[in-house]
Amino acid sequence: MTYCVGLLLNEGMVLLSDTRTNAGLDNISTYRKMFTFEEPGERVIAIMTAGSLSVTQTTIARLREAIEEPDADGETSILKAPTMLKVAEIVGNMLASVRTEVDEKMNAMRQSASASMIVAGQRRGGVMRLFLIYPEGNFIEATEDTPFLQIGEHKYGKPILDRVVRPETSLADAQKAVLLSMDSTLRSNLSVGMPLDMCVIERDACKISMRRRIEAGDEQFRAMSEAWSRALRDGFTQIAL
Repeated sequence: MTYCVGLLLNEGMVLLSDTRTNAGLDNISTYRKMFTFEEPGERVIAIMTAGSLSVTQTTIARLREAIEEPDADGETSILKAPTMLKVAEIVGNMLASVRTEVDEKMNAMRQSASASMIVAGQRRGGVMRLFLIYPEGNFIEATEDTPFLQIGEHKYGKPILDRVVRPETSLADAQKAVLLSMDSTLRSNLSVGMPLDMCVIERDACKISMRRRIEAGDEQFRAMSEAWSRALRDGFTQIAL
């Protein structure tokens, strides 16, 4: 299991993912689930993944191969696509193709593989967009009414986002919101774990504005977690029936 979250705000986007994967209680590993593609000043794309590693890693690898092809064009390469909508279509088609291919190989064992992705980015002259790609390749887009998208183990971290995140939320507060959303998830589900990857994309910058790896034992994250716990306990005691 995993947890990834992306926020689309007036000032830009904030993305956060964990890195834990497991195939049983005694087989826990760490794999990066956030991947970025940049032509600074021209376009920036970030992809976060959840689900079967065999599907997500193959999908990312094939997207990279398509970028490097000599005859790559706007129909095959996410770095040449004319719009972010086309980027979402390319990623969705690749994800669906890989998932079907892996499923066919696993049918003999009566197993299946599935994955989903969040795609975020902007090209020069275009608007920032944030998409959730389903295993079948179709997708939905973040809007002003729902300016965030989640994949993986999302239920524990959703309440704070529902209450706090609005399009006008600042990037600083957005970073706090996604980290506290992740903290709630870490406390409630052992299948989500450190380290964490976070990045910020400022509107119209067309590049990664800030990138941060948060390791287990990070003092700043620990202090934020403890402060949030105290605030919740204090709030609880002050509420009267």
